[in-house]
Amino acid sequence: MKKISSVLLVILLAVFLVPVNTNAKTLGDLRDEVEEFTADLDNKNNQIAANDAEVKEIQKRIADIESQISKIESETAVLEQEIEESNNEIAEKSEQSKSLFQYLQVSEGENAYLEYIFGATDVTDMVYRMAIVEQLTEYNDQIMDELTQLVKENEQRKEELATKNAELEKLTTELEAEQAKINEETAAIKDAMPSVQQQLKEAKANIEYYENIGCGENEDLSACQIRYDRNNSSSGSGGAGNIMPPSASGFYRPMVSGYVTQNWMNAGHLGIDLSNTNKTIEIYPIATGVVFAKYYDSAGALVLKIRHYVNGRYLYSTYAHLSAWYVNVGDIVTPDTVIGRMGNTGYSFGAHLHLELSTCDWHAGGGCTWGTYQRSTINPRQYIGFPSGLRVWWNGR
Repeated sequence: MKKISSVLLVILLAVFLVPVNTNAKTLGDLRDEVEEFTADLDNKNNQIAANDAEVKEIQKRIADIESQISKIESETAVLEQEIEESNNEIAEKSEQSKSLFQYLQVSEGENAYLEYIFGATDVTDMVYRMAIVEQLTEYNDQIMDELTQLVKENEQRKEELATKNAELEKLTTELEAEQAKINEETAAIKDAMPSVQQQLKEAKANIEYYENIGCGENEDLSACQIRYDRNNSSSGSGGAGNIMPPSASGFYRPMVSGYVTQNWMNAGHLGIDLSNTNKTIEIYPIATGVVFAKYYDSAGALVLKIRHYVNGRYLYSTYAHLSAWYVNVGDIVTPDTVIGRMGNTGYSFGAHLHLELSTCDWHAGGGCTWGTYQRSTINPRQYIGFPSGLRVWWNGR
């Protein structure tokens, strides 16, 4: 029973380790592919340009809204000042009217008392003074009515401005969300994306490379590559990028702990994004292999590529946005080799590791153009046991 279980485990492991979507093709197929892929490049560049233009327009709208909000805040401050001054003047006029009213009440008393209070020299003088008091009272009442109306209008205007401000802030939030979505889409397109010039250069170099190592026009490029690497690795004539890697015996997480922040093929995302509270955590290979490429992409991201030998085929893993790298092209690495550290280099919105798996690569010796490479990527979850869902923490590899 134990023997049967062991055999079954070996069979399951073999099935699990067979690369999918291998994109086996000949040198002739590659020639045709190189001729056709430029149109796809144009589409990508056009989409990026359209996204950038849309983001600029959104930024202009946000700037305009922020200007409106600033004006509203200034106007509100002025209104509050006017309301305070009006209320103070109303209180002052109210006190004056109260005194004048008391003055009029006294006028209904004895003449001697009136003369004493008013200081009038005679009745005519007293009547004159009473008329002035009545006019002042009416004037104060009129001023208070006008001020009360002004306060009411200012309070109403404040409410209108507060409502407008809330609407503008809501619109700003919506525009910022739209901008973030567009930026995310652009990031998915640009993530580890080489420049058009670099893509064309590598596509032509790929054809020249396979011609130089003697691949037949109708020969499977992967088989030709493996044969060449096997024959030349032992003699030392294969070059740094043509060393035959040992067979991969299993797959591991590239960090000792962390969580997934973005899944494969989410809005066209070619890999899976991983992060950690330690923003410079050590990065390891997902399996035994040989360092295939090491470079800065067009946006300045540090990128490493490792080629793995899995059940007679090559599989490529890509590690992007590194802050440091510790290996060179041609180095044999194992799951215990520290190859670099997580970072935030290139087109990135925070420290993370962008991990891709593919059945070919667009660099010379990888057997495909960038366009085909995008279609050759594999969900890393098929090989590596990441927790389901996003931001679910794991410990251990």
